[in-house]
Amino acid sequence: MVSLQFRICFIPSHLKLQLPVPRRSLDLKLPPRALSSAIKAATVNGHPGEDAGFLRGTAVPAGLRRESMPRHVAVIMDGNRRWARMRGLPVGSGYEAGVRALRRMVELCCKWGIRVLTVFAFSSDNWFRPKVEVDVLMALFDRGLREELQYLVSADVRISIIGDSTKLFNSLQALLANAMETTSKNSKLHLIVAVNYSGRSDVVQACQKLAVKVKDGVIEPEDINELVVERELGTNCTDFPHPDLLIRTSGELRVSNFLLWQLAHTELYFTNSLWPDFGEDEFLLALSSFQERQRRYGC
Repeated sequence: MVSLQFRICFIPSHLKLQLPVPRRSLDLKLPPRALSSAIKAATVNGHPGEDAGFLRGTAVPAGLRRESMPRHVAVIMDGNRRWARMRGLPVGSGYEAGVRALRRMVELCCKWGIRVLTVFAFSSDNWFRPKVEVDVLMALFDRGLREELQYLVSADVRISIIGDSTKLFNSLQALLANAMETTSKNSKLHLIVAVNYSGRSDVVQACQKLAVKVKDGVIEPEDINELVVERELGTNCTDFPHPDLLIRTSGELRVSNFLLWQLAHTELYFTNSLWPDFGEDEFLLALSSFQERQRRYGC
């Protein structure tokens, strides 16, 4: 019988803990018929669904299981300022390095078949930072989006913005709207950028919208359930609103008001690496950790 041979390597999840966990590997022989069955299982009403295409069309690094890759990864991109200060550079240089790290992340997600990447770019609390720093960030958003838009189009990446964009400069609002419209038909990766975002505010605005609908007689109070609430949240723009994996860089161990509703069953991964230093090796460690876990929803 012809068979396909895979080598699955289990790598220690958090090397920074320096635990003496040995590497171990396991050779599995998977007949083509088994792979066909896996693809067939990822169908909707007998037709190939999102996961079927995911199984067929992606190439992942050795040691990772293609069928166990997260569909949605969220990232709190922390440590840009610290990275710059450690090198005696202006804070703006740290943010510019962070943009390059984001580009690497987008490329890897496209390469490995991750469907959605949501990044925390600017919190509503960031307005309290020094004005000069906020101005640098806003200018960087503007320049970065202008420079990267052609890449997003050519790479088949769709971009969406969540958060209260009304507080941004009018020119930046127009630029963001144009980017979303220009990439709206792209489908390889959905990049969701949280700008002037607050997880609590997201839930509050959803409640306000539902209250108006109840007041207008569109729905009854008893019609409100989790699915109804989710349709009013910022992440209603994607087919996969709940991240499978959240990564936070810079060693901080908190979610900082990011996707509070959506993270209910998300696996969390924290790393000491500062965001500008986060690259392929660190991403592989995060994905390896994710695949080693037994996910338990609700307990």
